[in-house]
Amino acid sequence: MTTLASDGAQRDASPLSRLWHRELSKYPGSATRYTSLAIVVLATIVLYYQFYLAGAVATRILADYHMSFVYYVNISVVGYLFGAVASFATGVADRYGRANIVTVGLFVVALLCLFGIPAAGSSLAFGVIFVVIGTVEGVILVATPALIRDFSPQLGRASAMGFWTLGPVVGSLVVSIQVSSSSNTYPWQDHYRISGVVGLVVAILALLLLRELAPALRDQVMVSAQDRALIEARAKGIDVAASLKHPFRQMLKPDIILSSFAISVFLIIYYIAVGFFPIFFETVFGFTQSQANTLGDWMWAFDAGALLVVGVISDKVGVRKPFMLVGAICTIIMTIIFLSKATQPDTSFTAFVWILSLLAISLGIAYAPWMASFTETAEQRNPALAATGLAVWGLTIRIVIALSVFFLPFVVNSVTPLVEKGPTVQAIAAGKDPGLNAAQNSTVAAVAKDPSIVPKVQRLAAQDAAQLKTAAAIQPATLAKLQADPTNQQVAAQAVGQIAGKFGIGAAAAQARLVALSKIPAADLKFLSTYGPPLQDPKVQGALKYLQANAPSVQKAAADAPKQWRTYFWVAVGGEVVFIPLIWMLTGGWDPRVAKREAAEHEAWVREQLDQLGGPAPEA
Repeated sequence: MTTLASDGAQRDASPLSRLWHRELSKYPGSATRYTSLAIVVLATIVLYYQFYLAGAVATRILADYHMSFVYYVNISVVGYLFGAVASFATGVADRYGRANIVTVGLFVVALLCLFGIPAAGSSLAFGVIFVVIGTVEGVILVATPALIRDFSPQLGRASAMGFWTLGPVVGSLVVSIQVSSSSNTYPWQDHYRISGVVGLVVAILALLLLRELAPALRDQVMVSAQDRALIEARAKGIDVAASLKHPFRQMLKPDIILSSFAISVFLIIYYIAVGFFPIFFETVFGFTQSQANTLGDWMWAFDAGALLVVGVISDKVGVRKPFMLVGAICTIIMTIIFLSKATQPDTSFTAFVWILSLLAISLGIAYAPWMASFTETAEQRNPALAATGLAVWGLTIRIVIALSVFFLPFVVNSVTPLVEKGPTVQAIAAGKDPGLNAAQNSTVAAVAKDPSIVPKVQRLAAQDAAQLKTAAAIQPATLAKLQADPTNQQVAAQAVGQIAGKFGIGAAAAQARLVALSKIPAADLKFLSTYGPPLQDPKVQGALKYLQANAPSVQKAAADAPKQWRTYFWVAVGGEVVFIPLIWMLTGGWDPRVAKREAAEHEAWVREQLDQLGGPAPEA
């Protein structure tokens, strides 16, 4: 037996059935609507948090799996491509609903983060699991904004989409806070375990509390909250099947496709920041993992604030396009300022905090109004196919990002030597190789600082080979006293006796050897005694061979990296420029006065329609 509650939710006798069948046959009241919206935003935050975690600990992943940067980037590319296909396929949410898609996705990703990735024993296993997470995230990319659209009227759409876009932004912020607040030696797998537990909690909340509108309700345009009674009245006569015929044929139109492309290229800098800023700051500026992610704390916090504030303001004034234009111009300016610092190694941490915070605000100014305007554009085509329009957007953005990421290692080919060999080269050169003791590290550090030590030792050793054998026959304490006071006859006699005993020769021959030894300059003898024996140590030789083989490539990569990254950032600027003219493809005007007049005209039309239908007056 099934009954309807006052909020329109179905009440089935079977508890399990209620968990799966959660459509609302009446437009819900504020409690149910805001609860569902909150769950959607929370779900989006958690899923992006789990997906973006890899970028924050990328250098550790590369090191642990001995993974090249090209391999890591290709994993990301495959993940984006699978996510693109999944986003496109999620257009079926217009026919089959959205809530269950979101809930199942939460459970799948949570389990993969909790058990799958920590157990991945190879780079291949990690890559496969990461691609699955990216695929599910591509599904959520469509289903969650579709739910936001369903529960938010157009006059509050920018605010609602501002909250939805908190998903990727706050997800990035959570990642940055979590990683930056942990030690640089904290196991990166534990970060995934934490995200898995959080994901399970949110999945359970979604299973219990998330609802969605029945097709007849969601397949209409709701301009303002005052339209609720009209929508319910019209729903009684909606032909859902007819409105869903040939969905992609209806949505594959220039305004939908070009607008999707515009935001995709505009957000290239965002996806670079999410996936590669930690690597950039760690390899180019020498920041620790914690420092690099602390920059993300600032960037994503300001981005989140801008999304919310601008969304509310856009709804108040009733226009979207002016915000998109201003945000795009500011983003271009801040990206150029940022890339100009890529080749300035003396740029301070504080300077980057300011630059990235202002860049994030600029992105937020443009993005929340764009999301609102895009869903309104899709509604203008067919309100029953909002998820299909978002599926086109999801497919487009993931293909664009996949392509931009794919070409990254070809432009920035310095990352692999810096990540794979840079830390070891740096540790050896600094005398901090954990595989060597203090004396060995001291010798290696000295040679790394002054490479002429080795050839000098070899030259002196060859030149004074016989005398060095004599020195080796003298006990170190005796030799030290003799070097301190060459006129000490008692010490000299001891040295003669030790030489004679070592080589089995007479005192006169031993005395002659000691005289020959005394002709070696004291500085040379001290130099040879300091570096000669340590350089014979196999471990010291191994460390120096590693430096000799890899230090040149690491040094070249360190010199090339800033310019290569700067070139890649210019690609992002190009995408931001392309975004501007395509703003005009979206629906909506520029003048707040016109928007206010149109809103008043719409309210009058709603009242007129309700009078004709004999329905109740709209709620105030």
